[in-house]
Amino acid sequence: MLLFQYTGFYDVKGNTLAEARARAMYLKDFIEFKGGYRLFYLDGIPIKRESDLQLLFRLTWIGTPSDVSREVDDGRGPADFKISRGAFDKTIIEFKLASNSHLKKNLQNQSAVYQKASDADKSLKVILFFSRSERKRVIKILRELELENHPDIILIDARNDNKPSASKASSVELQN
Repeated sequence: MLLFQYTGFYDVKGNTLAEARARAMYLKDFIEFKGGYRLFYLDGIPIKRESDLQLLFRLTWIGTPSDVSREVDDGRGPADFKISRGAFDKTIIEFKLASNSHLKKNLQNQSAVYQKASDADKSLKVILFFSRSERKRVIKILRELELENHPDIILIDARNDNKPSASKASSVELQN
């Protein structure tokens, strides 16, 4: 309580969408550049569970003034997360695996349905991929839906074949 009263520790700039995007980007950085991708592998085989990504995301919410709710069902099925600061600032966050056979349909409709049910006007989608072919599939779907480079869609690269040690990395690898 003293941190809240006497410091700026809980001050967060922007709305819940900006805060959620910043925390998703922090998670992306951890997975792609800080070795976090290793959490998704056992003996070199990917463990593809959306729930693991959701748990990691929940860990990024320390020190937030926002209400962070997981698997919120406001009437049309459970959204992965609803982040809110009162009645007028709500963001729905959906996590998807690139291998999800319903990915295209989910990107088209799911968040909008959850937004309406939750009276939220914003949403963020986070997609995790484990291979070059999964990445290509996601990019193709995003192009078809005219969502490529959309700021509210974050792709996270959890491949284990493109993260060489710094002593072996080339400048080309660092850009991909």
